[in-house]
Amino acid sequence: MISEPVPATPPAPGPAHATWEPLPATRWEDAFLSGNGHHGVLVFGDPNDDRVIVTHHTLVRPNGAEHTRPPHLAAELPALRARLLAGDLAAAEGFTDGRPLQWVQPFHPALQLRLRRQSGATGGRDYRRTVDFTTGEVTAIGEATDTHADWCSRVFVSRADDVIVQHITAPDLTLDLAQDHQLPGVPTGLGVGHGTLLTSDGAVLTLRVRYPDSDRAYTGVTLAVVSGGTTRLTSAGVRIAGATEVLLLTRVRRHTGELDVVEETRALRELVDEGAHSYDSFLDRHLALHRTAYARVTLDLHADDAERALPGSELLKRPRSTALIERLFAAGRYHLLSSSGLFPPRLTGLWTGDWNTAWSGAFTNDANLNLQTASAASAALPEVTDALASLIHRQLDDWRENARAVFGARGVVAPAHSDGESGLSYHFSREYPLHLWTAGADWLLKPLVDHDETRGARDPRTAAVLAEVALFYEDFLTAPDTAPEGHVVVVPSYSPENRPANANASWGAINAAMDLSAARHALHTAAAYHPGTPEALRWLALADRLPPHRVNSQDALAEWAWPGLDDTYDHRHLSHLYGVWPLDEINPYDTPQLAAAAHRALQLRGAENDSAHGHLHHALVAARLRDGERVAHALGQVLDGDFFHASLMSAHYPNRDVYNADAAHTLPGVLVEALVQSTPDRLVLLPALPAAYPHGQLTGVRTRFGAEVDLSWTPHSATALIRPSRTHRVELRTSSGTEPLDLVAGEDRVLILGPR
Repeated sequence: MISEPVPATPPAPGPAHATWEPLPATRWEDAFLSGNGHHGVLVFGDPNDDRVIVTHHTLVRPNGAEHTRPPHLAAELPALRARLLAGDLAAAEGFTDGRPLQWVQPFHPALQLRLRRQSGATGGRDYRRTVDFTTGEVTAIGEATDTHADWCSRVFVSRADDVIVQHITAPDLTLDLAQDHQLPGVPTGLGVGHGTLLTSDGAVLTLRVRYPDSDRAYTGVTLAVVSGGTTRLTSAGVRIAGATEVLLLTRVRRHTGELDVVEETRALRELVDEGAHSYDSFLDRHLALHRTAYARVTLDLHADDAERALPGSELLKRPRSTALIERLFAAGRYHLLSSSGLFPPRLTGLWTGDWNTAWSGAFTNDANLNLQTASAASAALPEVTDALASLIHRQLDDWRENARAVFGARGVVAPAHSDGESGLSYHFSREYPLHLWTAGADWLLKPLVDHDETRGARDPRTAAVLAEVALFYEDFLTAPDTAPEGHVVVVPSYSPENRPANANASWGAINAAMDLSAARHALHTAAAYHPGTPEALRWLALADRLPPHRVNSQDALAEWAWPGLDDTYDHRHLSHLYGVWPLDEINPYDTPQLAAAAHRALQLRGAENDSAHGHLHHALVAARLRDGERVAHALGQVLDGDFFHASLMSAHYPNRDVYNADAAHTLPGVLVEALVQSTPDRLVLLPALPAAYPHGQLTGVRTRFGAEVDLSWTPHSATALIRPSRTHRVELRTSSGTEPLDLVAGEDRVLILGPR
């Protein structure tokens, strides 16, 4: 390695930060997406019958879960522990109050805006729809000529004003505008009311939907500002005729009782008056927030320019194209940002076009949400971390109730599933005893801790929650007489969503590797956030009493450290490798023997049902273990498996089966981990670069020791530009070996690396 002065930065070629299609979407899964972390839209872009499906993070349909509490089982816990420790491996199946499985409230769409024009008003020549990742705009243009676009629609969701903005232009623009809740899977019994009011320059449309047997409802309000022509009422909405342009502003509110529609309309009107009817003024305010966030990190794999110019649907037919990887990285980053605000992304991000969303469109905390937010800190998206923190802090009272009710403990226990309204642990069954899972709080807090490390300051709110996690472990961890060397035991213990292979074993077991890693990490992290306190000393002492991981007879890290529990290898989850990723507990540098055992466990792991999250979780662990070939294979399973829709949103299963954001949002994190890894005291460059990407540039990555890194590489060398924000010595790991790297705040460093 050679350290040199920082050269002038030359203009760098860039991949496409957009995707496009030559035809309108006919399936909602292919509709282009925009969002601000509160509202979302799915835009079809049809010039004759355009549909804009509107979503909102708060829209979940009451199904009885809103009244459900966690089971009160604490009094039965000592008996369960005694039976498990005595060898009754099925004992946990009786640790229930007998209730049936209760899903969380399902996420659903609000409405669709329908903009119908006379059939044939626009031909198909030169049609194009585009989503620009740098702006969040979805644009559709029909029948372009040398002088103008016959029809043009532009839609985005404003981060500045929390409003959906759509602008339509065409000569002699005539269309019917309506709001409609009738989307696939719409339930019966909804109380639906429409309202339309003409204004001096357009109209206001309202749609109120009340859920059956509930005082809860939601209302969508659309303000239409029409330039030129006429506007009149119709049975479904309004007809606009002879206009030159139409500006639509839409908001959705979930509420109890009646919404003050007059006040909502007044608020939208004030936005128009402030913007002087200008779409561009709305966009300018939005760009100051959206573009700034999106542009912080970029990936350029020197793809072929001709492939970069292809529409997304054509590029997806070339699964090994570097242009496809570039675009999926950009799209994943865009969609992750766009779905994060009030909450982090759901299983479907922020979008759905169906009232029957798979797995309730929940926040699933035992892998999916965690994988989706994997790149939040390293890829410089504090907006995502803030959204995750918002979800956590809203639910802490519920987490406390989980700890008390199920385990009789102080502190907090996070649920495996949440609808956003409730953080209570009530979603469980025999095959999914999710109420037994205690590692969730540590996993959910890990991105918040990473964020604190990148910025060099500890959030007192995170410190407070970490202390509550540690309190839970103080009460929960037990030291039976049968435990060797004074070790404490995690019992019951659940490794999502697997079970031991023993013939008589059930899902609730003892000392799952994930639980051991989570408890150890939580106690150490809580102590680090409360240095010098008596509590910190207690927590560190308790962490020291946790048993070590076990290596099984196949030289693999065992999923359960308790002797006699056999591994089940063909499973989509990799919970037992939690110590490898996202934690740093097991790594090739400090714990090489455990890292080798973890690598063996990874080799033995099957893909079970080919879930996208399983493949990419595999890739993240492989990257930490410096196995670029395995990273490439896991990526290939997703790229070859037809997991992506034309929207570049992904599916849960191959062949675009079940709309799901796991692959879309996780893929950027996989690529970052393959190129740059960091801890508070270590920088690893190019640990697991797939051979398919011999050239490239990754810019703007944040490290956990407070520096930004730009990395470029060729088959023969690599260059890293490091911009430290604080003075620190770190260990530098490259293919050439290990050496100390002294960084001084404000002094950029260029590292020239030798052959890889």
